[in-house]
Amino acid sequence: MYAIFLSGGKQYKAIKDQTIRLEKLNDVIGTTVEFNQVLMISNKSSINVGNPFIIGAKIKANIESHGRLKKIKIIKFNRRKHYKKQQGHRQYFTDVKIIDIANTSGEN
Repeated sequence: MYAIFLSGGKQYKAIKDQTIRLEKLNDVIGTTVEFNQVLMISNKSSINVGNPFIIGAKIKANIESHGRLKKIKIIKFNRRKHYKKQQGHRQYFTDVKIIDIANTSGEN
């Protein structure tokens, strides 16, 4: 069983007991988070697709850690124009472990 859900403007595939790296969530480590914007739930026998979300479906996850990714460098350069601009960026992230995928919408 897996589900597709929306978090931080991006779509993620969730399988029970899997750890997923999401955009940073403003919650404390160890707390439980619920994602209500579930787009699709798939069992071995059936697929339930929302329009756009499945009403009553929830994904419960536990926050494991926060952090920052490796630095990337952004370089803008025009040759022979005396133009060079550098910038760096480190993206914040949150690791969550999927606890449960619940579908209470009445359908499988």
